[in-house]
Amino acid sequence: MTPGDELLFCALGGSGEIGMNVNLYGCRGKWLMVDLGLTFADPYYPGVDLILPDLEFIEERQDELIGIVLTHGHEDHIGAIPYLADELKVPLYATPFTAGLIREKLDQEGLTGQVKVKQIERDGGITLGPFDIRYVALSHSIPEGNGVLIDTPHGKVFHTGDWKIDEKPVLGTPTGDEAMQMIGDSGVRALVCDSTNVFDNKPSGSESSVYEGLLQEVQRAEGRVLVTTFASNAARLETLGRVAQEAGRELVVAGRSLDRIIRVAQSTGYLQDFPQTVRFEDAMQLPRRNVMIIATGGQGEPRAALNRIANGQHTLKLSEDDTVIFSSKMIPGNELAIGRIMNALSDLGVHTVTEKQVHVHVSGHPGRPELKQMYDWIRPDILIPVHGENRHMREQAWLGKEHRIPHTVFQTNGDVIRLAPGDPEKIDVVRTGRLILDGDVILPADGQTINQRRKMSWEGVIAVALPIDGDDQLAGDVEVRALGVPVEEDHADFLADCADSATKAWESGMDEGKAREKVRLAVRRCANAWTGKKPIVEVMIVACN
Repeated sequence: MTPGDELLFCALGGSGEIGMNVNLYGCRGKWLMVDLGLTFADPYYPGVDLILPDLEFIEERQDELIGIVLTHGHEDHIGAIPYLADELKVPLYATPFTAGLIREKLDQEGLTGQVKVKQIERDGGITLGPFDIRYVALSHSIPEGNGVLIDTPHGKVFHTGDWKIDEKPVLGTPTGDEAMQMIGDSGVRALVCDSTNVFDNKPSGSESSVYEGLLQEVQRAEGRVLVTTFASNAARLETLGRVAQEAGRELVVAGRSLDRIIRVAQSTGYLQDFPQTVRFEDAMQLPRRNVMIIATGGQGEPRAALNRIANGQHTLKLSEDDTVIFSSKMIPGNELAIGRIMNALSDLGVHTVTEKQVHVHVSGHPGRPELKQMYDWIRPDILIPVHGENRHMREQAWLGKEHRIPHTVFQTNGDVIRLAPGDPEKIDVVRTGRLILDGDVILPADGQTINQRRKMSWEGVIAVALPIDGDDQLAGDVEVRALGVPVEEDHADFLADCADSATKAWESGMDEGKAREKVRLAVRRCANAWTGKKPIVEVMIVACN
């Protein structure tokens, strides 16, 4: 699958899912990668926090990859860089704020200098092989959201990244009608577009619009106020800094990701008027009405600051008549985790405020009116929805068709789409998949380790030790240990029954492997009879002289 004299598109992540965005463009023997993100694990991956894209397809064609262009600094677009970029051996290209975040990530992983990060100014450009690339500033919920205009011998592609229309952004400049219109006037073969909010019938709204709602809630609060938001939303941090000053409250920041975002933002020219923060210990000595906390954890993350505060495991404390404002959207799949934190806060007598009650949040992704405006600006020959689950992308394809875009292409991870010459068509499917970061080890998401862990979490595990003498006879009592098997007060009787089953199953003189398997099956049958479960059973032979 080496690109010929043609223009190809292939997503290795982010199509059919929200997160883990990785996109490839192919032309005249070369591949260009746009974004290299990760996603966060759910309970289906016990013990795992991060999920990475499987890049086997492009790793096998490493000599054809000429660079990685990053649209912006969210984790689902840059998060996999510290774990995978070093293997690809190509430079990364990003605007200043995004480049600063990437460098910090590489430093944290001990990769300083090993991965080349080349900084491109906003609205700047580069040429890589057959691709002429220009950054196009678009509003999003992080500084320096960018689309990329990719000019090739077979026409132009406008890859939006994550975006919205914001006529009054808190940071940066609004997307100009004239600039976008000019891109469309130049002729665009394909628009590759964010699908996240395609079901929203209203525009996302301006970031500046949340100031009044936040100020109102902070001013009316009797006790301490904690506001939780996405750490990367530096514009929201700018707003919250203004709110704290206007309300006469000292500001406290809780969360390492918030510290990192503020540090990088200030080093690249943002958040220059952000107020001086106070230490946790000092904040706890101030009158309650004089304190405002910004904390991570609004999505229910167990290790984040809000969860630890809600459960009394943090230096910062909340109590009756304090207020927590969720200045963020509840991401689908996080409802239970967020509900647990809200219940813990309720037990403390803390008031909670969400976007459903007061206007304290706006999304960073385009609703249907904004998508239609993009179509009118760009007027592409082809629409390729990305950045969404299948239902989001399918809906955007239908929306584009209703808007009379000549060709709409529904694709998902691994589909290789020829964009030119000729009409767009799927010409191949390449292997994609997921990897898990388990501790410091990267493993297949569907491999033996995670499958065993799932089974242990669902069924439990039993260990059986058989003392065997030199004549292949049992030389003592069989030892059995069980973890996670639902027997509770019958535990001792259950272990004794399992030991008896193992003793009866052992046959001297039998091939050791077959004898071990016979014991394993006998113990598992015993466990199933007791519990209805089929735990993992490990059998160990202990040689006794």
